[in-house]
Amino acid sequence: MGEEKSALSQPEPIAGHRQDVVIGENGLRAGWRLFIYVVIVVLGILASNIVVRKVFHPQQVGLNGWALLLEELLGFAIVFGAAVIMSRIERRPLGEYGLPAREMFASKFWLGFLFGLVEISVLMGLISVFGGYSFGTLALQGSEIVKSGLLYLVGFTFVGLFEEFLFRGYTQYTLAGGIGFWPAALVLSFLFGGAHLFNPGEGWVGAAGVVMIALFFCFSLKRTGNLWYAVGLHASFDWGETYLYSVPNSGAVMEGHLSHAVLQGGPKWLTGGTVGPEGSVFCFATIVLQFLVVMWLFPAKKEEKG
Repeated sequence: MGEEKSALSQPEPIAGHRQDVVIGENGLRAGWRLFIYVVIVVLGILASNIVVRKVFHPQQVGLNGWALLLEELLGFAIVFGAAVIMSRIERRPLGEYGLPAREMFASKFWLGFLFGLVEISVLMGLISVFGGYSFGTLALQGSEIVKSGLLYLVGFTFVGLFEEFLFRGYTQYTLAGGIGFWPAALVLSFLFGGAHLFNPGEGWVGAAGVVMIALFFCFSLKRTGNLWYAVGLHASFDWGETYLYSVPNSGAVMEGHLSHAVLQGGPKWLTGGTVGPEGSVFCFATIVLQFLVVMWLFPAKKEEKG
């Protein structure tokens, strides 16, 4: 992982290049750089899917702890590896794309991790108070509780790294260089929400919640200067949802969760239905609270005000 500058900084103009549809004042234009990156990522992900499906039965992919870990580790290796290639082409530090090594798993990550656990706990608590959730009996015993918990913790950390870097790392940095930070954030957040519609059991309300979450992650990137807070929060929220509270995560119910939890037969606006808590009306409320937390923890710099 690279060092030095913030994910929000922009490159210095390169003198002497012809200004045309390919070359701009900063070298190769943002659209072309993004196109090259996407091609590398798509080819890599297609290859990794073949690898995962050779190791696991297709029905296990994404639903088994080990399958999740392998799939997300490979995914992160591909999107980050593609950024390594682009950093060489663009001649800029790798850390500019959102994951500076100097802050790797440091305070911002753990702050995000803490507030991700708080958010999912508040969300499940609200659903439970209104009769929509029951923890049930333990589904695991003894050492299996620790083993499965740790497996999913590592797996969802790679989920956070993969999804945050794919949608808010190199892509956000590069697209923002062409059209501006918030226009890029809107485009990529809607793509992020749309991608979740392919998850089993996902619906439009859940996808709308995902778009709002994505915009929050962009806001945290803007305020913190990198993706480590978002990665920590993303990882712990998914871990809490899938393993600790044992409910559907974007429509998927994973094997090896902690309890025989039940999202009771209440209204879909309360429980989220087959989507899980992300489809609950309370999810939108907890996301608003997350915006307020980041505003409090990371006040806007002078240049961001006004």
